[in-house]
Amino acid sequence: MAAGKLERPHPSRDRALLEVLYGCGVRVSELAGLNLDDLDRGSPAEAGAAPEAWMRVRGKGKKERQVPLPGQAAAALERYLAERPVAPGEPAVFLNHRGRRLSVRGIHGIVKLYATALCGDPSVHPHGFRHAYATHLLAAGADLRAIQELLGHARLSTTQKYTQVSLTDLMKVYDKAHPKA
Repeated sequence: MAAGKLERPHPSRDRALLEVLYGCGVRVSELAGLNLDDLDRGSPAEAGAAPEAWMRVRGKGKKERQVPLPGQAAAALERYLAERPVAPGEPAVFLNHRGRRLSVRGIHGIVKLYATALCGDPSVHPHGFRHAYATHLLAAGADLRAIQELLGHARLSTTQKYTQVSLTDLMKVYDKAHPKA
């Protein structure tokens, strides 16, 4: 590894993987199970509207849902797909070094490698991206029910657990800033 640079054999794959984990809030198993035909890469913008890209993910209990693919994640995914190795008969979006589907364990390893190399923190896990996604949406004013749908939670109480840190932060701000606190 050169000073300040992490040398990896598939940097565009790794970037796309990290962007989709954070930008879409998907579970690591959903990411590993993503197939090429699950991607709707959008159509050209109509009358100044932004192009829309979506992914179909299969969550717990094989429940399917549509997840929006935001700009940075979509761009990173496009860069990766442009150089993705041809793997006849392999429907997976993310491939390992053998040209086969990247496993959940492989994704964990990639996240740990980058977290350790770039942040010095080997405790970072892919699920942390999902929590950050939910927390950042809530902090930006997203409705809790909308976040529930995006995450694919059956119960609102599960979604509330993801956002608990954000609510704690809100209370701290309230206690510090409100004159009647």
